Amino acid sequence: MITSSKTHTLLQLIRFDKPIGTLLLLWPALWALWLAAQGVPDYTLLAIFLAGAFVTRSAGCIINDLADRNLDGAVARTHARPLVTGAVSVREAVTLCIALLFVAFILVLFTNRLTVMLAIGAVILTASYPFMKRYMQLPQLILGAAFSWSIPMAFAAQSGVLPSSLWLVYLGNLLWTMAYDTAYAMVDREDDLKVGIKSAAILFGPYDRLIIALLQASSLTCLYLAGQAFELGFYYNISLIVSAALFCYHQYLIRERKPDLCFRAFLNNNWVGMAIFVGIALSYLTHDA
Repeated sequence: MITSSKTHTLLQLIRFDKPIGTLLLLWPALWALWLAAQGVPDYTLLAIFLAGAFVTRSAGCIINDLADRNLDGAVARTHARPLVTGAVSVREAVTLCIALLFVAFILVLFTNRLTVMLAIGAVILTASYPFMKRYMQLPQLILGAAFSWSIPMAFAAQSGVLPSSLWLVYLGNLLWTMAYDTAYAMVDREDDLKVGIKSAAILFGPYDRLIIALLQASSLTCLYLAGQAFELGFYYNISLIVSAALFCYHQYLIRERKPDLCFRAFLNNNWVGMAIFVGIALSYLTHDA
């Protein structure tokens, strides 16, 4: 029998109280669904991707915590995670992760063969990221690939094909993910150095803000080119201007590299994803595209 206390700790394990990860995974999927459908996508697919973003992110959190359970105790931001404190056992975490992955598998079966095949790549990327932090100087690249994989999956599910222009959206999202996750890594930089975790924030050192700015600019460039390829117009371009203004705000927040402000900059990226989605949706809704 699962008690209310156990339920609470399991919800903590999947970051139910911190939906930012789900939102940052969901926005690019919504961009892609709208682009592939040239407007409002199939409602069943929309429900599948909404549920899939939550389930996949939840499973990813568990995999991450299982991989880092012997390191998280030395990091201020993560020392109270359920696997560190013992509130959730390894067996319970593995069981829940398998259950979530099974749900994700069932969801993708309601799409098509191409999407199912692409889902295999999503699982590989999601499972490999936590371990890349031990061996790769730039693990944010793998995270960016994982958080962008819903884009080709959405095109495959909605249209059954993978047009070459979708990769501009993919690259734009990958670069954006690398930018915001580097700001996120700036929060833990000192602790990560102590425990031996690698990150872009450590790799870039004093050039972290500059490289984040270059990643943000490159992301906007790719997304602008994607807008041209998909013939999006005024409202989409306005959304990119709004995103650029938000990126400037993020640069302001991280200017002194204070952990709490770097974390705030990371959280604010939700508005970037939303702004771009609104721009795409309005372009189709008003026949601006």
